[in-house]
Amino acid sequence: MIKFLDIQKINAPYETAFQQKLQSIMDKGWYILGDEVKAFENNFANYCGTKYCIGVGNGLDALSLIFKACIQLGKMSKGDEVIVPANTYIASILGILQADLVPVLVEPDAATYNLNPQLIQQKITPKTKAIMAVHLYGQLADMNAVNAVAKANNLFVIEDAAQAHGAENTEGVKAGNLSYAAGFSFYPGKNLGTLGDAGAVTTNDTELARMVNLLRNYGSEVKYHCDYAGTNSRLDELQAAFLNVKLPNLDAENKARKVIANHYFTNISNPKITLPEYNGGNHHVFHLFVIQTKNRGELQQFLLENGIETLIHYPIAPHKQKALPQFNDLSFPVTEKIHEEILSIPISPVMTIDEADFVVKILNRF
Repeated sequence: MIKFLDIQKINAPYETAFQQKLQSIMDKGWYILGDEVKAFENNFANYCGTKYCIGVGNGLDALSLIFKACIQLGKMSKGDEVIVPANTYIASILGILQADLVPVLVEPDAATYNLNPQLIQQKITPKTKAIMAVHLYGQLADMNAVNAVAKANNLFVIEDAAQAHGAENTEGVKAGNLSYAAGFSFYPGKNLGTLGDAGAVTTNDTELARMVNLLRNYGSEVKYHCDYAGTNSRLDELQAAFLNVKLPNLDAENKARKVIANHYFTNISNPKITLPEYNGGNHHVFHLFVIQTKNRGELQQFLLENGIETLIHYPIAPHKQKALPQFNDLSFPVTEKIHEEILSIPISPVMTIDEADFVVKILNRF
């Protein structure tokens, strides 16, 4: 069986270093917001090219804390609107709702699956304060176009960069440094994944960085003195240590993903299958390789019968989720078609060309 993602194999080369980090933390006896968190915040900020990185508990908290910080700073008010792609994981929308803001859903571009900049303007109202661009599947949204619309309308831009660690635009600027602030997830299956939940906020804004730093720690700068109604969402010291071990290899692992992706692009030839849009640049780090077909159920079963594991990202569009009844009556045909037809096939930095070639042969036989 070719696994969709072999996390154990991905982490195996780091096992000795992980054990050394664990022993070091145990020897120090400092488990919360210690040297490893500080080191990772500095390392990841440098990697992304931002002034600040604030480690938090997970990717969802990263997004919600950005918006909550904006409210505390008076840049937004509860009830303000945030434009967000309809085609995304529900966390993008929950991050807005958890800050008592209002998500306004916009259709994606059918080719890139990302937010369609041409549709943003018609959704802007006097209540609109921000645009959230989601770099879905590892591909940067069209940030030049998104930022242009935002600038013309005096809006903040937030990146949901949970799937795009290391993706960069044509000028070499990385995800996390293309907006006012960005939220990252380091969930185990991400391109930069740890051994549990973890997340971070990146920004160049000093005020925002300070506020997120306070809000993640009960709203407190001085212990037991709480200036804001914050939360407890601190990057775990051990997870930060693991991330420090893995970060230096992120670019190499992204490159390995692209080798597999290029093999797929070159060799998949089944007319029943639509491949993702890609021009060969560094704007896509292939967190997922998502194909599209009208025969998804049959194809997924065919692949499974031939020893290939696949997943669907995501089977239910956010506006159709039971948890979001306020959107259930809305219609987003492009989004709905994507969610009905997409299928994620195996891709990872430890996948071999022989394995990729087998996937290709089975896809072409379908």
